[in-house]
Amino acid sequence: MSKIKDYSLADHGRSSYFWAKSHMKILEHSISELARKKPLQGYTIASSLQLTKETSVLLMGIKSLGANVIASGGNPLTTQDDVAAFLHSEGITVYAWSDQSKTEYDWCQNMALSHKPDIIIDDGGDLNAKAHFGRFSKLHILGATEETTTGITRYLAMQKKGKLRYPIIAVNNARTKMMFDNRYGTGQSTVDALLRSAGVLLASKKVVVCGYGWLGKGVAQRCAGMGAKILVTEVDPIKALEAHMDGFEVLTMKKASKLGDIFITCTGMSDVIRKEHMLQMKNGAILANVGHFDVEIDTRFLLGKKTRQARPNLDECTLGGRKLYLVAKGRVANLVAAEGHPPEVMALSFSNQIRCILHLVKNGKKMRSLVHGVRQEIDNAVALDALKSMGVKIDTLSKRQIQYAKSW
Repeated sequence: MSKIKDYSLADHGRSSYFWAKSHMKILEHSISELARKKPLQGYTIASSLQLTKETSVLLMGIKSLGANVIASGGNPLTTQDDVAAFLHSEGITVYAWSDQSKTEYDWCQNMALSHKPDIIIDDGGDLNAKAHFGRFSKLHILGATEETTTGITRYLAMQKKGKLRYPIIAVNNARTKMMFDNRYGTGQSTVDALLRSAGVLLASKKVVVCGYGWLGKGVAQRCAGMGAKILVTEVDPIKALEAHMDGFEVLTMKKASKLGDIFITCTGMSDVIRKEHMLQMKNGAILANVGHFDVEIDTRFLLGKKTRQARPNLDECTLGGRKLYLVAKGRVANLVAAEGHPPEVMALSFSNQIRCILHLVKNGKKMRSLVHGVRQEIDNAVALDALKSMGVKIDTLSKRQIQYAKSW
């Protein structure tokens, strides 16, 4: 039996589902090709994903392939309650609601694992981590997929210590996921979150982008497109060089903290913006995080000060005679203060998910308990589906060209 916030929101969630589905033709193509064969019949699949309208298309698709689907949220604050109600009404067991406490979030994930899943779909690694310890460590899990850089970082640490119990496919690392979801999706939805929560003009503002991976690149590009002046902080010399060559000013956080009007963390690392940085910031500076967990900004220090809600999803924190503004309490701003990635982008990610789940069903028992990349043929198939859905045609190599490429 599901546990959600409001069962009466199902009709609203259904409308959101159909809207997203109409913009996710790539995913629909992948699902419709397989639906008759029911390749997931008899499998229980548990997910810990951001429960948005786009995710509902994935979960409904997996259900149509025959699976018993259990859904929990990927974050205590990001569940869209109408989507949760719709999924429940369609026979999917859901343990998720918005504005959960940490205890409630943990309980929901525990409940998802109590259904003894064969496969886990994760976003950040929380559900897979739980499946490796305590009473859930004896579950017979065929394998898992992971949607985020943060989750993969956790698994690689577990793998290094010999702790992984089953294979995990790093969906995040597929080129059709990382280059598009992380860059275009996060870039657009971060701007959306800033406009909804703060409503300030971005043109002329100095926006400090912390981290220049795919997330940071997307955020920097979209904010620059709105007329902002981009400053980048990095610890990776190659990424820093890339940001510099892309025309952005690269500097240390110590220096950037005195100059920025808006700060956006995109690193997946803890302690990026610390107390000493906040004490140097301008009056009125806005801080947001689009990394997975609320550890990039020292929210314990900031929210420990005199605080009031200035606007929905925007806290005003008083430090002496200055005020700093925190978006979404330091959690994933583009999901809490906005609606997350657009459906067209998530269709690429979720097409990868579907194909990787099917790969696990077919090959999971033979795969080593390691973090695996997405197979090239899966990545290429998703890209071709995407091009087809957009009406784009490309050339193919001739036999002579193929021979030339193989010769030395």
